[in-house]
Amino acid sequence: MKEEEIFDSLGYVMASTYRLSVIQYIGNGVKIPSDIARKIGVRTNHISNVLSDLKQNGLVICLNEDARKGRLYKNTELSLEILKYINSID
Repeated sequence: MKEEEIFDSLGYVMASTYRLSVIQYIGNGVKIPSDIARKIGVRTNHISNVLSDLKQNGLVICLNEDARKGRLYKNTELSLEILKYINSID
């Protein structure tokens, strides 16, 4: 993975506390939007919008797209690289 791609996406993630909080909460696991919303303290519909945005930018994937409820999301390799970088500067 190119460092330039990581830095472009890092800036995009860090520009929004919601995007950053979502990928941090998902971490190496698999989460559903309602759990993420509860943890972060915002409405589920807002988290769904954030997840959709992150998905379009290659930062999360949905493991069961056809599900109407209980969609499972996980971070992509790019998100995990971003998290490594963020954790190294904390």
